[in-house]
Amino acid sequence: MRKAERLTSVRNELLDIFMSMEVSEHEQRSRTAAQRNLRARRGIELHEEFKRLHQDIAKLPEDEADNDMH
Repeated sequence: MRKAERLTSVRNELLDIFMSMEVSEHEQRSRTAAQRNLRARRGIELHEEFKRLHQDIAKLPEDEADNDMH
């Protein structure tokens, strides 16, 4: 009986180790995905911001755009 208890204990420890590794890997994948999503969102925001700026500049009269540059 003692041997079976020890075997069960070792098996449970191995299962706990495996489960903690799985949790760690899942957390890392989640963090990586979150970072990737944030970079993508920021890229989209920058694209929209530059597009708006381009449109705003295009609306300026030609001489006013030149004066603002100098």
